[in-house]
Amino acid sequence: MPNWSELDATAYAGPISGGGALIESVPLDPAVSLPAASAAYRILYATTNAHDRPAVSTAALFLPVGAPPDGGWPVVAWAHGTVGLGDDCTPSALPRSDRDVEYLDHWLEQGYAVVASDYVGLGTPGLMSYLDTVSTAHSIVDSVVAGHATGLPLSPKWAVIGQSQGGAGALGTARYATEFSAGSGLDYRGAIATGTPAFIEEIVATAGPDLVVPPELGPIANAYAAYILAAFSDVRSDLNVDSVLTPVGRNAAVLAETACTRDLADALAQWRPNDFFAAPLASLSGVEQALADYMGIPTSGYDRPIFLGVGLQDRDVPPSSSFRLNDALVAAGQPVELHVYPDDDHSSAVLASMPDSTPFLQRLMS
Repeated sequence: MPNWSELDATAYAGPISGGGALIESVPLDPAVSLPAASAAYRILYATTNAHDRPAVSTAALFLPVGAPPDGGWPVVAWAHGTVGLGDDCTPSALPRSDRDVEYLDHWLEQGYAVVASDYVGLGTPGLMSYLDTVSTAHSIVDSVVAGHATGLPLSPKWAVIGQSQGGAGALGTARYATEFSAGSGLDYRGAIATGTPAFIEEIVATAGPDLVVPPELGPIANAYAAYILAAFSDVRSDLNVDSVLTPVGRNAAVLAETACTRDLADALAQWRPNDFFAAPLASLSGVEQALADYMGIPTSGYDRPIFLGVGLQDRDVPPSSSFRLNDALVAAGQPVELHVYPDDDHSSAVLASMPDSTPFLQRLMS
């Protein structure tokens, strides 16, 4: 069960002021903290959801051990990967995975404070808009703004780091960070992303009864598909996505609203994503543009460096999608550098990238 650290915001109905406004801060329960943190907090803050309306999100905030440097601890905003859409999946209310503990502890030990947004709708009212570029960027940027409002010794300098769903979130944040933090006094420096699912909107647009899913993706593909269907249907109810789904697909989308990733993958293991569709998704008028607006990752407009890490053994996100994103960014003259890890998969590339991403971030923060 989630540990809300005495800050349960699942039914929050209080006032919401401007994006990044701090609403409440409490000590984070040690059971859901990090070993390398000297202090940790759970914060509730104002942001903007995928319907472009005021909303709230939560985040965990971790401080390094020792005395802060002059000007405060520089900040990294952690963009988490796929955990689910249900409130019981909220990262700040659950112990972190061993990999994430090692990764986030590394950054704390390097002298960075860590702000880890749950994303709007995860542990707060509404449904989390899975892979929505703009609302995720709002959630992450506003978590950093709110973290500074706690009065803790934080530097204006910050960067975003993310993996998988959070890799896409980190890129979206990188694109909008300067714009969304205008007037806050923050000093955005750059982004680190691994396992980034790019151009997924094009794959989703081809979904239908004849969709061919590579068998190596396994049951996790069902969970990803169900999360996209549930979240996209919520944001674009005008498209009536349910009208092209089979009973299996509609049930999968309903389960996706509450089931965390592994449970959802297990529950849908006997199916494949093509079983979710009675007709092609593209038969819905305007769906391609709607998907691009919802989950497309911009390929221009970046004003700070981007680190893009790719594990060649990735079976969750095709490495080709990250390579294509890198090529598009390079073609558009964007400040990206690509790092390839031949022996690593979707998860292990996170830790494998640290020898390269650590000096990269040091350069950004200097």
